Amino acid sequence: MSEATLTLAEEDEGWRRLSPLTLLLAVIGLGPKLVRMIPALAAIGIAGSWTYVAPAMGLFLLVSLGFSWLAWARFRWRIGEDAVVIESGIFDRQHRTIPFDRIQDVSIEQGVVARALSLAKVAFETGAAEAKKDDGDLDALALEEAEELRRSIRAWRSGAAVVAEGAAAVAVDEDDELFRMSPQRLVLAGLFNFSLAALAVVGVAAQWFDDLLPVDIFSVRFWMNLAEDSGVDDWVAAHQWVAGVGAIIALLFVGFATGVVRTVLVNWNFLLTLGPRAFRRVRGLTTRTDVAIPLARVQAAVVATGLVRKRWGWHELRLQSLASDGGEEKDHQLVPFGQLEDIDRVLAPVRLARPDAAAAPMQVPVLAQAAGVLMVAAVLTLGGLAAVLLGLWQGAMPLVVALFLAVTAWLSAKRHRWADDGRVLYIWRGWWSPRVTILPFANVQSADLADGPLLRRFGCVRLQLGVPGESALASHEIDAVPTALASQLRARILSARALRA
Repeated sequence: MSEATLTLAEEDEGWRRLSPLTLLLAVIGLGPKLVRMIPALAAIGIAGSWTYVAPAMGLFLLVSLGFSWLAWARFRWRIGEDAVVIESGIFDRQHRTIPFDRIQDVSIEQGVVARALSLAKVAFETGAAEAKKDDGDLDALALEEAEELRRSIRAWRSGAAVVAEGAAAVAVDEDDELFRMSPQRLVLAGLFNFSLAALAVVGVAAQWFDDLLPVDIFSVRFWMNLAEDSGVDDWVAAHQWVAGVGAIIALLFVGFATGVVRTVLVNWNFLLTLGPRAFRRVRGLTTRTDVAIPLARVQAAVVATGLVRKRWGWHELRLQSLASDGGEEKDHQLVPFGQLEDIDRVLAPVRLARPDAAAAPMQVPVLAQAAGVLMVAAVLTLGGLAAVLLGLWQGAMPLVVALFLAVTAWLSAKRHRWADDGRVLYIWRGWWSPRVTILPFANVQSADLADGPLLRRFGCVRLQLGVPGESALASHEIDAVPTALASQLRARILSARALRA
């Protein structure tokens, strides 16, 4: 055998391909593309060329499947001694090396079809830029192969030896369980997540297909005629309060049922465990996700609740991290529905804690924060009173809006507080959905002071804190702080950042 042949054999050794079932996923993925082609195919048919519709669709399917096969055939990957190597691209070849020491952990995701086929999408949690984060994804691997890959990387990072043959990892310590959602707690959480989203979806769908329906379901006359034809109009007129109560019960049932269904779909079999370097969260009924949240990349924590949930001690915990949680969530939900002791147990590994009960929070000046909204409410009130005095009873609506704005702004300002212990900043917000942000000084990248005409009049400034990563709940700013106090707090935060650097 020639030297060149030996070299090629060595280069091909250890390379793997994605599962051949990837091609089946590509076929299923053509469904939405075919739906988007319907207008173009209809235009061809309307132009009098119906004989070209079937060939056009066949050509589209042939070309799409051909490119999918080429993409699969030209994609390969392997596990090296200290890195994962990926080669892809049909015409322009891309070679990417992901060192093990850059991989915080491995996330595994399974959609409905992938679960039926025992396939999984593997994503590496690294420090790569957001725009490049999908470059290293492996979609789709056999589930056993994906789990083997994660064990290999975690064993390497833990300093364990890896068996060379087949890159199979030696046994590593099992993760410690931190939090689990039982079916009973899952249903209870759904009842607290009351939502009328189902009615909204039905309404939008009805409007979308309005022209295809034989009747106008948004017409009052249609429902009146239906009641007369069915003979229930007289009964409804005689028992209006029963009909009203029935309508309210129906709305409540839809709202509670929607909340339960949404919660079950997202958090079915929710399990949070702790590994050597990361949290691991597994959840989902239709789409099963197995996500790693590296401990070293956690920036802040948010403990949230609701006005009703709080009375029974139920709270939610989210962590703001440099590792994104996908398109639906900017941050990581680690405790969807738990008691405070559950939250304390999860916060401990990242060395965070809820504010001490003995801490005395600083109250944000209420008038300084709510002054802008109160001025708008005052203008609406004057306009509404003028309209009512002129006999325009529609002017009562601005009065209602003004009252709502004033009460909401006042309650929000009363709830907005802050405290610090020299190492961590705590920010309270919200009255309807109370939440507290737990932000270590060392994770703050910038601290800016901003003011305006109203804040200056009250001798206050707004303290704005820049923190890496994104959060859907956390607001890293204090809306109104006395200027001298804000300058002192800013100096302490920046000095902590400088010490860490």
